[in-house]
Amino acid sequence: MLLLGIDLGTSSVKVSIVDAATANVLVSATFPESETPILARQPGWAEQSPEVWWENIRLAILKAHSTGTYDPARIAAIGIAYQMHGLVVVDKSQRILRDSIIWCDSRAVPYGDKAFFQIGAARSLQHLLNSPGNFTAAKLAWVKEHEPAIYRQTDKVMLPGDFVAMRLTGEMTTSISALSEGIFWDFIADGLSDDVFSVFGFDRALIPAVRPVFATHGFVKPDIAASLRLKPGIPVTYKAGDQPNNALSLNVMEPGEVAATAGTSGVIYGVSDRLTYDKGSRVNSFAHVNYAPSVAVLPAAASAKEGGSAKATQGKRRIGVLLCINGTGILNRWIRDLTGAKDYGTLNSAAMAIEPGSAGLTVLPFGNGAERIFGNRIVGAQLLDIDLNIHGAAHVYRAGQEGIAMAFRYGLDIMRENGMNPAVIRAGKANMFHSPVFREAFVNATGVPVELYNSDGSVGAALGAGIGAGIFRDMTAAFEGLKPLERIEPERTAEYGDVYNRWRARLEEFL
Repeated sequence: MLLLGIDLGTSSVKVSIVDAATANVLVSATFPESETPILARQPGWAEQSPEVWWENIRLAILKAHSTGTYDPARIAAIGIAYQMHGLVVVDKSQRILRDSIIWCDSRAVPYGDKAFFQIGAARSLQHLLNSPGNFTAAKLAWVKEHEPAIYRQTDKVMLPGDFVAMRLTGEMTTSISALSEGIFWDFIADGLSDDVFSVFGFDRALIPAVRPVFATHGFVKPDIAASLRLKPGIPVTYKAGDQPNNALSLNVMEPGEVAATAGTSGVIYGVSDRLTYDKGSRVNSFAHVNYAPSVAVLPAAASAKEGGSAKATQGKRRIGVLLCINGTGILNRWIRDLTGAKDYGTLNSAAMAIEPGSAGLTVLPFGNGAERIFGNRIVGAQLLDIDLNIHGAAHVYRAGQEGIAMAFRYGLDIMRENGMNPAVIRAGKANMFHSPVFREAFVNATGVPVELYNSDGSVGAALGAGIGAGIFRDMTAAFEGLKPLERIEPERTAEYGDVYNRWRARLEEFL
């Protein structure tokens, strides 16, 4: 019995086929080989086409099949991980009405700020755990005002993963976790937020049926199955945003456990059992994949369709506290492309030849939209303190990676202010965690050991599918084989403390 995991990232799609009996990865495939562009039609905008997402998913799945290492007919369940906070709108025929406004788009910030004021800061934070900021609800408010014809045609509003499941199955569903990341969810009422829908003037009918993260979200349609060389009727049994899913893939499920990623953006994600929030909404709190409300929230129609009725359940508060830095891997890629480095391996090797501190060169990696840690301000990326007689490309490579690590430290200090004090951080050995320079700078700047695992988002999505389908006897069984590849201890904290202090002093000049 096999599990198919789909990870819809900003740069590409990755799929993995996992053997449910052993939790071993049989094959992984990525498409496209080059990074998917972000459409920026105006400064601060960021969009991608859901149709391009779907084609990349289709080609990634067929690429995995082409290896011949497994029989596609044995795939028993599908899980989906996706880039968070994006807005997808469809009409009654499930036709996409516009490109998706994705996570790093900044145009909705004024709409979120206005709603934060109208709802009231204290009430917004207590009930939503966040300011509406530039999250999905605020993005929809922008569409409502600037593209009224599209808004009038909109039948359902979805997150990117909801769209993928709709294309596979023809059904439109969402989850509490997805609604919370879009800032549609009231954690005190355990239901859709009256405040958000009232302030923005949204109709609740825009929201698809709400189901648990680990649940059946539909079955693959015959025509789609034929195009993907899959059996018709395979259930989609898991959907989660990329950061909650990354935490799942590392078995970060209980209070005090912490995960990190450093892909296009950088994230530290910790689990709490409290409805915790940052007063400045600099870090954000969402429902984790194993969050359970005090009462079931399936709409009556959905409950009846599944042969049951809404029943009281025992609530289990599992809140994911998320620090996001928009400019991490995207900065590293920009430096690679600008300098003409052959590949990341070449870049990393050159950076290793430079001593910590990059001979005084400083990089602020904030050039990918409004940064939440600065109150949704656009600071911009900065290359500072250049000495034309000393600095070369290798210094820029190292300063870029150190700047990203220092930004993680800056954000982690905010998390510490809010009671998140990790003893260890788990991460997949992927993206920037491949770089020895970045790993060294990260652990020494934060002062926290890192455990690296052979896991990623597509594998997490596959395991989530197995959990949702009931293939594993329980959640623990899905992670019995998860062991760290290596553990990196901080050994040069004083040296990197000096690097951080200099870096932060330069940052303060731009804030």
